[in-house]
Amino acid sequence: MAFRLVTLNLNGIRSAASKGLLEWAQSVGADCMGVQELKAQADDVAGRYDTLAGLKGHFHYAQKKGYSGVGLYVKKKPTAVITGLGDPEFDAEGRYVEARFDTARRRLSLISCYFPSGSSGEDRQAAKFRFLERVYPHLAALAIEREFILVGDINIAHQAIDLKNWRGNQKNSGFLPEERAWMTRLLDEAGLVDVFRTLNPHPDQYTWWSNRGQAWAKNVGWRIDYHLATAGIAQTARQASIFKDQKFSDHAPLTIDYDFSL
Repeated sequence: MAFRLVTLNLNGIRSAASKGLLEWAQSVGADCMGVQELKAQADDVAGRYDTLAGLKGHFHYAQKKGYSGVGLYVKKKPTAVITGLGDPEFDAEGRYVEARFDTARRRLSLISCYFPSGSSGEDRQAAKFRFLERVYPHLAALAIEREFILVGDINIAHQAIDLKNWRGNQKNSGFLPEERAWMTRLLDEAGLVDVFRTLNPHPDQYTWWSNRGQAWAKNVGWRIDYHLATAGIAQTARQASIFKDQKFSDHAPLTIDYDFSL
């Protein structure tokens, strides 16, 4: 019954592939893998990366070349695939793909989503806040209609435990009070669950490291990659792991095993 779900920000699918991603994907035995930051277009992916370890890919590409883009690789054929949020600004950036698996007994979605980063300046932070404002009601409404697991790079560290240098980052994008409050609201009011934290309450659990200094080697990181699930399906989570033995990107894969099958 186990369902293995992986999320990974690739920081470029071609770059990650050159660092051993395809071989690792063969070994991990995932039923689904959500990826973010493809940094590739449809013609780059076709025939090369449209399947991964026997999983068929479904993608939402950015209009701008070499930018953003998300994918969802799944073993089972979805009953429907939805790309985008219906918002022209963010749909042009390729940030959301949802695969639906509907039966008489269950309405379930798996989603790969890439939240904007605001670290490059005020304009992008303003865009990030617009995205948070747009995606919250979408997820809150979806949680009423169906079960889902959203995986992705959320670009928010929720609590002090979720980044090494939290004191020095309280005025920096990714750990701003407004971003953290948004995350709290998503969990407390919309009822979503930060699945990793239900399984692992320990500090020093990070999924992204700056390329500056020796952040990776010293584990001076941030936990900004998540599995966010509706409550019922979150309760089926059994184990979680962050894979650091090999480096495909500036993020590490986060794998969670669930006790359900599609």
